[in-house]
Amino acid sequence: MITFASMNKYGTILIVDDNTSILTAMHYLLDDTFEQVLTTSQPEDILKRMAQQPVDIVLLDMNFSLGVNSGQEGLFWLRAIRKQHPQTPVVLLTAYADVNLAVKGLKNGAADFITKPWDNDELVRKLKDVLDMQNEIVSLDEMEKEHIRRTIDHCHGNLTQAAELLGITRQTLYNKIKRL
Repeated sequence: MITFASMNKYGTILIVDDNTSILTAMHYLLDDTFEQVLTTSQPEDILKRMAQQPVDIVLLDMNFSLGVNSGQEGLFWLRAIRKQHPQTPVVLLTAYADVNLAVKGLKNGAADFITKPWDNDELVRKLKDVLDMQNEIVSLDEMEKEHIRRTIDHCHGNLTQAAELLGITRQTLYNKIKRL
């Protein structure tokens, strides 16, 4: 049964941090915002958890080894997540507010960057903003590209048949494919 309260919640978040106190605090904080809050203190479990069930967003700590604060571990796991799940946004979380690290994270595909200690309202707002941006209106060009791809797949690669279904010439279809 779907209740009105659950309809306003976002999907599933996976929080990855080596500090179990942070995982507990985040779970309490985000339980009202997300339908499901998953946590792990082991970054090695990220891809396995994401393979077991759909995750809508990942909140990823940048450092996991005691005494290490370079952020390289977080960047490694960010790249691994982006490679396996390119549509899943990743928000980075670190105690070390380093502009260069933030830039590296964003260049590697992070959706946003949050520093510890965090402001509860700001954290929730950022996570919602990232997910809302995922659901924004798609451009007309993107819709056309997707429609062409689906039509070609439907025609099993037969471009003549796809062009006929699309109501365009084969040459026009070739030109559109070049832009894809």
